[in-house]
Amino acid sequence: MTLRSGIVLFVRSPRKRFRIAVVIGTRPEAVKLAPVILRLLKTRGSKPIVLCTGQHGELAASVLDAFGIRDYDRLKLKRANGTLWDLSSPLISQLGQWFDEHPVDAVLVQGDTTSAFLAALAAYYHRIPVGHVEAGLRTGNRYSPFPEELNRRLLSTLATWHFAPTKAAAAQLRRDGIDSEKIFLTGNTVVDAMRSMMPPLSRASKSGRSILVTCHRRENLGAPMRAVLEALRIIARRNPDVKIAFPVHPNPDIRRAVAPVLAGISNVTLCGPMPYREFLGAMAAAHLVLSDSGGVQEEATALGKPVLVLRNETERQEGIENGPLKLVGADSRRIVRETERLLRDDKVYRKMCRASDVFGDGKAAVRVVNILIRELGRAG
Repeated sequence: MTLRSGIVLFVRSPRKRFRIAVVIGTRPEAVKLAPVILRLLKTRGSKPIVLCTGQHGELAASVLDAFGIRDYDRLKLKRANGTLWDLSSPLISQLGQWFDEHPVDAVLVQGDTTSAFLAALAAYYHRIPVGHVEAGLRTGNRYSPFPEELNRRLLSTLATWHFAPTKAAAAQLRRDGIDSEKIFLTGNTVVDAMRSMMPPLSRASKSGRSILVTCHRRENLGAPMRAVLEALRIIARRNPDVKIAFPVHPNPDIRRAVAPVLAGISNVTLCGPMPYREFLGAMAAAHLVLSDSGGVQEEATALGKPVLVLRNETERQEGIENGPLKLVGADSRRIVRETERLLRDDKVYRKMCRASDVFGDGKAAVRVVNILIRELGRAG
């Protein structure tokens, strides 16, 4: 069976079982790779080996557990601080040693994290081919998002197979000089992950005029974060009937910034990161979302939930053009203005409530796995 895009959905399983390492560093990676892992486990031609780097520690592990994935290896990553070099140095060393001890036929990484980039680099050092899930996203600004934008570009030079989530991402890879025969349009696996959690969400009731907030990206630390928090403080005090829920990232720098500004405000709830199913329920129930997360932009587009994106650029322009996303950056006045417009103007609000399948149809994991097995069979 072939899609109009030319992607084969079903292929005959080879006699050999290919050992495929799936490397996960962060919670979003766990969400987006969980459907791929589950598909690999159901595919006779594959033997997945899941490796957690420890970049997000228990956050990633809790997501895998929610999807019923409990069999995985884990690096013993110890970090003295939150710098990128403090993460990168021990991680590349441990990844190299892990590949020494675990011969595999291919490595799968997802997205744009330090874990994904270094896993691809370690695989290259071992001459192991790499499949890059969610390949081809770009903002054009090498420092935004930081360091993810450059990680993506470097990953494209290391990867053997490029699994593009959208037509725009595939076109970008071709502009970057990637061989068209190694670019595969699959859709985004986050839609697969969402749909696997959707039955409980159908019972979610709308929680009135509520706002869900996430803000954690490295480029928003410091002055941008302070501007976002000041905007939230103003919104909360000027709109006492609006409830704001803010699951705070465990990064100590973020926690230290958030608490002095928002703690103690009666209609602001600060909590730790929510389990994935609970977070999706909170998003479905919220009136609108403020976030700098890439995954949230994709999930909200699928749900038709208005999102004010706390960034100046986005690599997910499809959500701007076809869905409910609007860039507001870290400008406190603009955040307040646009949030209150959505709270008070029903016409503006309804215009942003546009669900779209531009990021996928829920079959991305099937495509990724079948293409990978087919390509390994051809090479073998």
